Amino acid sequence: MVLAVGSAPPAWAQWKPTEKIVNYAITGKTGIALYESIGENGPKVSLGRTIAYTTFDLKWSRRYVPENGGCRLAKAVPHLIIIHKLPKPSTPLPPATQKLWDTFIKGITAHERVHGEMILDMVRKIEAISIGLTVADDPKCQKIRQELTTRLAALSEEQRRKSRDFDKVEMSDGGNVHQLILALVNGE
Repeated sequence: MVLAVGSAPPAWAQWKPTEKIVNYAITGKTGIALYESIGENGPKVSLGRTIAYTTFDLKWSRRYVPENGGCRLAKAVPHLIIIHKLPKPSTPLPPATQKLWDTFIKGITAHERVHGEMILDMVRKIEAISIGLTVADDPKCQKIRQELTTRLAALSEEQRRKSRDFDKVEMSDGGNVHQLILALVNGE
């Protein structure tokens, strides 16, 4: 028997994620040259290279408490680092290109921060289903870990799906990222 008890106040108010930006170098003096360099040097994700991506490093401090022959997850505190990988020109740009670049990278960074918010939402949901989770007949607190893993898999898949759906819209013809690329390469 599995019970979820949610009487504790939201612990996410007591912790804050860390945001980290990791740049990769690109070269060029025009918008099109910068974009070509992104295509050559951008991070490899899935089937090819991408402009930027967001990932995370998540660790937990958990305290399991054996109770009445079962086990309760009494404490679950996340330690979350949201990592954005973004392009950065390796040399100063001409003023007109710098203006294009500033608009482009501001938009790309905003896009990646939405992915970061999705990750943060997932962690908060994990926290909500974790704290107070109780599994009967689990005096060694082993079954509860399996139950938690099962529940977390569904939340992780939900986050990945939302992220893919967001990218599909943003990168489609006329989407926000598509517009940012066109403005960079066409000098608009």
